[in-house]
Amino acid sequence: MHGKPEMSVMVAGIGLRSPVIAASGTFGYGVEFEEIVSLDRIGAFVTKGLSREPMAGNASPRIIETPAGMMNAVGLQNIGVQAFVAEKLPKLRQMAGAVVIANVFGFEIEDYVAVIRELNDAEGVAMYELNASCPNTAHGGMVFGSDPSLLYDLVKRCRATADRAGRPLMVKLSPNVTSIARMARVAQEAGAQAISLVNTFLALAIDIETRKPRIANVTGGLSGPAIRPIAVRMVHEAAQAVTIPVVGMGGIVRAEDAVEFLLAGATAVEVGTASFADPRAVENIANGLRKWCAEHEVAHVSELTGAMGR
Repeated sequence: MHGKPEMSVMVAGIGLRSPVIAASGTFGYGVEFEEIVSLDRIGAFVTKGLSREPMAGNASPRIIETPAGMMNAVGLQNIGVQAFVAEKLPKLRQMAGAVVIANVFGFEIEDYVAVIRELNDAEGVAMYELNASCPNTAHGGMVFGSDPSLLYDLVKRCRATADRAGRPLMVKLSPNVTSIARMARVAQEAGAQAISLVNTFLALAIDIETRKPRIANVTGGLSGPAIRPIAVRMVHEAAQAVTIPVVGMGGIVRAEDAVEFLLAGATAVEVGTASFADPRAVENIANGLRKWCAEHEVAHVSELTGAMGR
């Protein structure tokens, strides 16, 4: 072990102390983890998805365990952007080391834009992560992230709105597409300053005794270690297709998993499902990554990005 590795990275102009980020939907609004995780030891955290109006989410059961992972159909339950700004953000501003990335979603482009406008007027948000995996109700439920023209229009409008506050826009891509490289290029061409992937895979689990779906919503999003090899492949393909930073995610439960995503081309990673099993997973993985770099004589963690084969 030689020296102390430099763990800081830059994502879309935002400096992070570590490349390990807590993923949306698994870290609440950040304030819930204040006494559990040292926020100054992780890169950042992404809030639960924020919508124009509060949402109650789907009926239960909406989370189940699967072999090497979990399925969820929470239904984007959240308190709404106005309540987040009024109730959560003031507390976050008082938390030392908290780098806040606000996850934004909607069912029409105007919904996304309205949420970003509301956040633009508030202090304490470093970046926006655009959830492009929502169904566009104005287009018959087609998912933004699966249609190139819809994705382009969404990102372009949101980038123009985010620019008014000088905040970068990261686009979270859906894996339920034929070519992730194409969607990554579309996002970049429309103005994305970073992309994150992958979101969950659409899945179905059936109780063979009752012959009914195990999740009330019928289908749900599959996450966890089971999807990691597919996620790593998609991150590699996306990183080869764009010049903006790529944030990888999908089944990271230990430092070595994070290294795999970095080697595939990611600048940073997000940890999600692991936090359900261990609320300190994000911090533990960040600490583990630092130790791994020291043991492997990696002077700066950024050296790992895209270093597969080198």
